[in-house]
Amino acid sequence: MRAWRVETNGEPADVMAVAEVPVPAPGPGEVLVRNRAVAVNFPDVLLARGMYQERPPLPFTPGIELCGEVAAVGSGVGSVAVGQRVVATSIGVMAEYAAVPAWSVHDAPASLDDAAAAAFLIAYQTAWFGLHQRAVIQSGETLLVHAAAGGVGTAACQLGAAAGATVVGIVGSEAKTQVAKDAGASRVLLRGDDWIGAVKAAGGADVVFDPVGGKAFAGATKVVNFEGRIVVVGFASGEVPPVRADHALVKNYSVLGLHWALYQRKRPELVAEAHTALTRLADEGAVRPVVAETVPFDGAAAAVQRLADGTTTGRLVVAVGE
Repeated sequence: MRAWRVETNGEPADVMAVAEVPVPAPGPGEVLVRNRAVAVNFPDVLLARGMYQERPPLPFTPGIELCGEVAAVGSGVGSVAVGQRVVATSIGVMAEYAAVPAWSVHDAPASLDDAAAAAFLIAYQTAWFGLHQRAVIQSGETLLVHAAAGGVGTAACQLGAAAGATVVGIVGSEAKTQVAKDAGASRVLLRGDDWIGAVKAAGGADVVFDPVGGKAFAGATKVVNFEGRIVVVGFASGEVPPVRADHALVKNYSVLGLHWALYQRKRPELVAEAHTALTRLADEGAVRPVVAETVPFDGAAAAVQRLADGTTTGRLVVAVGE
């Protein structure tokens, strides 16, 4: 089969190449998936650079999220059947086939095509757990979403709006404004403008969803309300900001970390419950991944590089098979 491989660490366009490798056999507790589509995620950038929290030995196959069809199952797997259309997440899926842990596999929503389904699992699970499990967002609250035109940002906007919150999005350029509005943001502000003053003037934010870090987090501490919650999702800016305990005490707000992958290992039943709820929202039309472009398999490295360069809106998806 064809698989993308990272031979050494560096920028994705420089270190990713297609290779012919054997089709993996599913081991005990594993599912072999014939991939139809693989979503591009920021961890793919970090994996290529050798900066992700998990560092598979070189050479390795990147890719962490897929939609495909079950081709075979390993011993002890009774949760899925051959031929079933599924979504799954595991490092090493940017290939024509992938062997993934059975616990990472879920039914693909029937209402979503392959590209949208491939981009559904991680972003929407992350946004769901951030807003509902960690922040316990309530109808009528104000939700501030950083990087609101990105993959996880648009998911957070959609889910915030579905929860009855007033959503304010922060984006990096005027070209991204409409994407955030279409995802449910009632107001969109530019990162380069005085968004802090604008949010304060409008009454602040009860919940902040922050996948950016750096100056975005620092600004969040200035606009968060009494008993507000800042959900730390990631550090796309490349800067891990300090958390000032004295400031949190004086303003009476909470800083909540979110490492969604831990839920797969520690509370998998919550992941299954969230997938059921998210599938229902997708079937109702309340949420849908914003797939900006589907690229051919040979274009995967360029797509990951575009994400690294910060030039994308919504999701990029790599088409793998029919």
